[in-house]
Amino acid sequence: MPAEADGVSGVDGTAGPDGTRGPRAGELSPAARRLYAYAVERHSFTPQEATTALGARAGAAVTELAAAHLLQRAPGGGPDRWSAVAPRAAAARALAPLALLVRETHDEMDRLRGRLEALVPAYEAGSARREPGAGERLELVTDLGAVRGLISELVAGCERELLTSQPGGGRPLETLEEAVGRDESLLARGVRMRTIYQHTARYSRPTAAYVERVTALGAQVRTLGDGLMRMLVFDERTGLMAVPDRAGAALVVREPSVVHFMTAAFERSWLGARPFPTTVSPEAARSLSDELRQTIVRLLSEGLEDKVIARRLGMSERTCQRHIAEIMRAVGAKSRFQMGYLLSLNAEKDGAEDTA
Repeated sequence: MPAEADGVSGVDGTAGPDGTRGPRAGELSPAARRLYAYAVERHSFTPQEATTALGARAGAAVTELAAAHLLQRAPGGGPDRWSAVAPRAAAARALAPLALLVRETHDEMDRLRGRLEALVPAYEAGSARREPGAGERLELVTDLGAVRGLISELVAGCERELLTSQPGGGRPLETLEEAVGRDESLLARGVRMRTIYQHTARYSRPTAAYVERVTALGAQVRTLGDGLMRMLVFDERTGLMAVPDRAGAALVVREPSVVHFMTAAFERSWLGARPFPTTVSPEAARSLSDELRQTIVRLLSEGLEDKVIARRLGMSERTCQRHIAEIMRAVGAKSRFQMGYLLSLNAEKDGAEDTA
């Protein structure tokens, strides 16, 4: 029987004999949509009743709607009576097999990850005992879970000193909660720990609380305005570096010359950093604000955008813009161009006074 007899054109979006286009794959046909609108207005119906009411044979549309779980046999109404099913209920029925497949896939992924990560201790132990080749001295780890597991393993094996450099302002609470127990265990073993944050981390209560706990056990924490590289160095033997534009990834460094460079970079930053107090006095807050604004002026003079400066200094873009507005008011500028000009004049004046 021709499909057009039931009001159905080509079901793949191609034109039927009368030139009309049918629904694309996965969409209901116009006949099925009309039948569904008819069905939801009554408790139940038969295909014959629908054919009479709609003026077109309803058999194919009934089959289509039943396959989409939008029609069901009417309870107690006989094999030829149908009733409408709510779209959300139909979606739940249609998606149930897919949801089960997704759950089973996730379970299999978890099992596979567990089997592979169970080999990490053996891999790390073997790597530590052998002299690494050129290809093993740098290792890119892209999975965040694997990076966290690797950090835990390296902290557990650290014997002398852990250096950490963490730009970006205050640390997320969940990150601190994960780290504090691990770091307290490290310090309890007598391992030295030094950490550098950015100045903006001082205004983060969770970070200040974490610093108070670890410094009570002997850790040293300082802050710096700019120029930090995100990294960890374990016993001057193994380093972890952040990977630009790849969130959660880390580069594991075992090449001695590169680890030495990372350690030297940390020491230079450490010398210029200030101790992290658990309470910030008004005078210290003003001093930090002045230093932050001087850094902002320097970065503006380099042509950096607000969002780049904010990211460099570990603050929100809105906070950065507020500092810029305060700098403009302080120098009496009505535009950023004028602010740059006035600041350059002040710099020249200060330079002339220094050489006088």
